This record gives sequence, C-alpha cells and structure tokens, in this order.
Amino acid sequence: MMTITLLGTGTSQGVPVIGCTCEVCTSSDPRDNRLRSSALITAGGQNILIDAGPDFRQQMLRARVNHLDAIILTHEHNDHVIGLDDVRPFNHRSGSSIDVFALPRVAAEVKKRFEYVFAEYIPGLPRIELKPVEVGSFISVGSVKVEPIGIMHGRLPIVGVRIGEFAYLTDVKTIQESEFRKLFGVKKLVINALHQEWHPTHLNLSEALEIVGALQPEETWLTHISHQMGLHADMEAALPPHVKFAYDGMRIDIKY
Repeated sequence: MMTITLLGTGTSQGVPVIGCTCEVCTSSDPRDNRLRSSALITAGGQNILIDAGPDFRQQMLRARVNHLDAIILTHEHNDHVIGLDDVRPFNHRSGSSIDVFALPRVAAEVKKRFEYVFAEYIPGLPRIELKPVEVGSFISVGSVKVEPIGIMHGRLPIVGVRIGEFAYLTDVKTIQESEFRKLFGVKKLVINALHQEWHPTHLNLSEALEIVGALQPEETWLTHISHQMGLHADMEAALPPHVKFAYDGMRIDIKY
C-alpha cells in the first residue's frame, strides 16, 4: 500500500493571503486554509517528500513525520525549496544526510541559497546530499521507483513524478507530447489548478480539467489552489464527480 499525504495545497502565498479579507481568506472552513504545496509519499517503508517549502517545519509537525528518506524537488522556486534548512532534526535522528533529488539547474540554485550547508562542515547544520535527476531515468529510494516527468512551468522546465498508477504534477502549464505519454494509465492524479482565469505559468481550472479528460484517471485531486479560485465547498460542487479539490492533510491510499 502507498499513502500520499497532501501536506500543503496552496500557492506561493498560501491561503489565507496576508492582509486579504476576501471570503476565502476569512472562511471558517478548514479546507480553505492552505499551506504551500508539498506531498509526502509513504511506500515500502520509505518516506519521500515532494518539495520543502517555507511551511516545511509546520507540515512535518502536523503530519507527525518522524523520519524522511529522501526529498524530490520539482523546481527551485522558494515556495518549493526554502524549508530545506529544517531537515536538521531528521539528520540528528538518523545520524546521516538526506538525499535531495533535483535537476542539475535546481541543485545549483540550492547550493547558492544554502551555501553554508555545503561549505566547511559544522555540527548542527543540515546535512544534504544532492542527487541529480534526469528526465528519462528513474529515482530509486529503497524499493520505491519514481519516474520523473518533464513538465513546463511557463518557460521553465521542471519535473512531476509518477509512482506506479499515481502521478503528482504541480506548477505545470504545459506538457510535451513525449512526456504526456508517460502519464497514460495513471489512475490517481494530483494536478495543479491555480484559479479560473488564464495564467502564463500555471494551469487554470478549465485547462487542468482538459488534461484530466485526456488522461481519464479514476480519481483526480486539484492542488496549488489560489484564494481566487473560490470557496472549497462551492467550487467542488461544480466539478465532475471523479474530480475533487485537495485540502491540507488529505490522505490518499493506493495499492502499490
């Protein structure tokens, strides 16, 4: 069995947005409160984190995660990487570094932003082992094999992941045909849908539903959701029956 815990389902600003008084940001429905997007994959005794944004510490505490075996970074934007400093309790507990898988460009950015981590070793600092990701090859974490999927975040090449019949795609705007074919047969899909208007670097709701229609997964959950989307309860009622809005803390169990 594989379990996916959606640790955060919001955009780079999160929801509520600082200073905003819209009906979503002031909603009493906990599903309208969204930390920055991240997911935890638990399979084969391994805990694999997808993205470590600024809410990483809070997400780990809320989900009661006591060990991490690897982190996969989809891309280098701060809402996906800037929480890496907080891996240190996992280092202390395991006595070893954590493998962080990233595209070479992303790994170079991580080294810049966390230069102190990769300089002279000082006890107490995070211990990160950067591992290269190549689209077209697999990532192995214990017995778990992860297939990186090349997707486009506007003009920026980033990665989604597929594990068996599950795929997680965030911050995607377009997918080239050769990479899209790698998603055929996915039965459980998590994909971003920013809001209802056109956006240059993210799928909007109608664009996300077009991809869902092309892939025909059994179930889909929409993530990376802005406060501009509307209230969770109102918007979900208008979705096709096999598509739902994700919410923070949601767990998805899949045979693996």
